[in-house]
Formats: sequence, C-alpha cells, structure tokens
Amino acid sequence: MRVVLATSNKGKVREIIELLHDREVFPYTDLIEGFEIIEDGDTFKANALIKARAVYAALGDNDAIVIADDSGISVDALEGAPGIYSARYAGDGASDRDNLLKMVEALKEKGLKTSPAHYTAAIAIVSREGESCVHGWMYGDVIAQLRGENGFGYDPSFIPSGFEHTLGELDNDVKKGLSHRSKALKLAKILIDQIKFLRSHAGIDAIK
Repeated sequence: MRVVLATSNKGKVREIIELLHDREVFPYTDLIEGFEIIEDGDTFKANALIKARAVYAALGDNDAIVIADDSGISVDALEGAPGIYSARYAGDGASDRDNLLKMVEALKEKGLKTSPAHYTAAIAIVSREGESCVHGWMYGDVIAQLRGENGFGYDPSFIPSGFEHTLGELDNDVKKGLSHRSKALKLAKILIDQIKFLRSHAGIDAIK
C-alpha cells in the first residue's frame, strides 16, 4: 500500500513527504506519466478532490491512497485574491515568482505596504474506502516587498501572526509548526492511518 501525491510541484512534494514522515509516499509522476488536470472547481476543496480523483483513476491501483493538496493565499485588500487562482494568478504557465510579483504590484497599485491575509490548504484523500477532505489555515499579513529565500510561492511576502519575519526568512522547523499545509496534513495523516489500520485488520479477520 502506498500513498501517492497528486502533484509534481517539487516544493509541495518535499514539504508533504517531510511532514508525513512516510517512506512510502510518492509523487504520482514517479509512477505514471504526468497529465493535465483541469481544476475548474470554485473552492480549494473542490479542486483538491478533482486532482485526487483524476490521479486515483489514472493509476488503476485499487490499493493506492491518493492525496491532493489545493492551497493558496487570500489577501483582504485584494478582495480575497489570488485565492483559488494562487498558482496561476499571473496567468497560465506563470512561475511562483511571477505570481508573487503580481500580488506585490497589486498592493502597490492600491498604495498599500501591507494587508491582512491568510493561507488555506485543502487536502483531499481518495481511496477505495471513499473520499474525504480536511483543511488548515494560517493567518498573518502580506507586505509589498520580498524578504528571504526559504520556502516557495508567496512565502517571501507573508508574515505569520505573532512574527516579524516572513516565511521566506523563517527556518523550516518554525514554518512546519505554523503552516496551513502542516495543519491540514496532521488531520490527513490521522485519516490515512485509519485506512491503513482498517486494511491491516481486515486481512487478519479474513485469515480468521
């Protein structure tokens, strides 16, 4: 039984594997050829489920547990943008830096140096046992500048509540305790462990 990540984003893959502490976690592109998934949902949950379902179906592995993350940042001063469009805020094919710079410029155009904001992470789990989705959030402020080289995405411009440094400046160990994704993954891990437990005991019951 293996846990398959419905993403090829290297930053997400690295972070998820570190947080799950599971040697049997693989990005789906290690197992099958990558393919386009149309994320046309109107919520983080909807898009996470779309990705997880698509990869589970493509794998054709009844034993696989597929998890998919859909996450992004919502900025109060930008009326919640980028939101579910965080990964393509600057257009299709945009890089993380392109998206980040567009957000910074959008703040500057409004004459703002900072704004309250929050990250959302929705993690969908699809297996033969069914579907579920959990969430995690991280609150703070975005600033109209880039500080730090750690992390990815919008991290260099996001200061978590209670801190003075951006996620791009904070050590990874500190980030793990704060991040929206780590909070969602803690809940996802509980569900994954439950699936593994049920399967292992189903095997014992079958032997009996």
